[in-house]
Amino acid sequence: MRLTNGFDASASALTAQRLRMDVISSNIANAETTRASYVNGRYEPYKRKMVVLEPGSTSFADALNSQMNGSASAPGVKASKIIEDTTPSKLVYNPTHPDADENGYVKMPNVDVLKEMVDMISASRSYEANVTALNATKSMFVKALEIGK
Repeated sequence: MRLTNGFDASASALTAQRLRMDVISSNIANAETTRASYVNGRYEPYKRKMVVLEPGSTSFADALNSQMNGSASAPGVKASKIIEDTTPSKLVYNPTHPDADENGYVKMPNVDVLKEMVDMISASRSYEANVTALNATKSMFVKALEIGK
């Protein structure tokens, strides 16, 4: 087992949570964007994006075997991809809007700002918890080095 595994795990989580916060910020910024893409001759609204996180190692057995063999495993978490939410767009009646259809409805993004704020708080708290874990690991190293003197 490497001494820096704790740092590596916390660092990967910090990177993943930062990406989540960036994607959530983009969702909030585009919550009213009705012209995000041009498909089949008409504008489509912005689609909410989400980050898919997965463990750094595929299974506990793989992580255990890599530690037993002395090979490097990927501790922590990684962002595997960013996907679009498949929830349908909201229809809002606004016949004066330039993107309104023939019935006066506008396709609005499938972004719920309240849900995004809850996700932002979750990502922020997770980020803070990983900073605390990183500092605790650092403190343990410092104390261990002081004892060895």
